[in-house]
Amino acid sequence: MPSVTLTATVLGTPDPRGLARFYQRLLGWPLRDDTDEWATLRPAGGGTGLSFQREADHVPPVWPPEPGTQQMQLHLDLLVDDLPAACALAEEAGAQPLGGHEDDDEVVRVYRDPAGHPFCLFVRR
Repeated sequence: MPSVTLTATVLGTPDPRGLARFYQRLLGWPLRDDTDEWATLRPAGGGTGLSFQREADHVPPVWPPEPGTQQMQLHLDLLVDDLPAACALAEEAGAQPLGGHEDDDEVVRVYRDPAGHPFCLFVRR
């Protein structure tokens, strides 16, 4: 079997630089590639990164889903150690709160990034 390595998740956006800077504030990762068409963040110690590709005709997904609307293709789950502080940082950086939930295992807050991609901030109980 061949060796396969996931190097990055790629999000489409009309503004790769802007969305990269949004996630750079949240994750604290250095910006590696930075052009009008493509930007990449990677953890300082290496590992799987997050990239942003220019899509001029990007249509943000609707969450929660509604029939006949653009459906979410994926979302990011971001584990945090201080949920109120992470939520405040996300909102200061431009995220829009969409809701959340709690159960016996975790507390989750759902947001939309500046390009409309849903993502979750969560803490484990």
